[in-house]
Amino acid sequence: MTHATWVLESDVFRDSHSALREAVREAGHCLVDWSDAWWSDGLPPDLGSNHTFFHGSLGNAARIHDELRWSPGSFCNTASFHCSAWYASAREWLLHRNWRLMPANDFVASATAVAEAIGCTDRIFVRPDSPLKPFSGRVLDVAAVSLTALDYGFYFDDESLPVIAAPIRNVGREWRFVVVRTSVIAGSAYDARSRSAVPDQPQSEAWSFAQVVTDAIPPPADAYTLDVCECDGELRLLELNPFGGADLYACDAGNVVRAVAGLL
Repeated sequence: MTHATWVLESDVFRDSHSALREAVREAGHCLVDWSDAWWSDGLPPDLGSNHTFFHGSLGNAARIHDELRWSPGSFCNTASFHCSAWYASAREWLLHRNWRLMPANDFVASATAVAEAIGCTDRIFVRPDSPLKPFSGRVLDVAAVSLTALDYGFYFDDESLPVIAAPIRNVGREWRFVVVRTSVIAGSAYDARSRSAVPDQPQSEAWSFAQVVTDAIPPPADAYTLDVCECDGELRLLELNPFGGADLYACDAGNVVRAVAGLL
């Protein structure tokens, strides 16, 4: 059995990390608590082996991928998770059947024309292209679209930040699945507003749908999360996210640890 070191930023995911920490210990792996001070003070000397996994905040997951030589590390190559990197291959299952990708300032300058082109009337959904989410996805009145309405100047300072504009869809139930290589290995139904979650099972319709999508699209990483939602009576693909910075909700932590460690 290959033993690994799991570096967990548990202050970020207090609920799901309780089960994850127990699963790491039960698997006989080493458990280390992440510290932001390491960025200035240096890493502890016993970290950085070839078998190190990180799970915590998205910002730290991305920085670890870019700056540290941990392997496998954080599974957070952000370029692979930009909407523009995978939307086209997932079009058949995607929640948004029609969308536009453009710089934020161009969207602001032509919001009315963009809305008409994609079938919107008075309101439109917009989100950042980046998985690092420099602003949260939101619904805006077309007539009130502005850089300020996108939190420009608060969370991002680049007027040309790429954004996705799409028609509004009414989303019902939601699920998060963990994918390792090409297999869905754990799932959780969750309420995005209350952040309450319950485990999902392999025989569920949502799990089967997630596996169909997983089989069809190019994997963005060896481990990632795939979000499914219910919309207008059918299941649709909502989002892909880097494993290293995604909440696991009520996904079976034991299955997650075994599958991810199996990548070694």
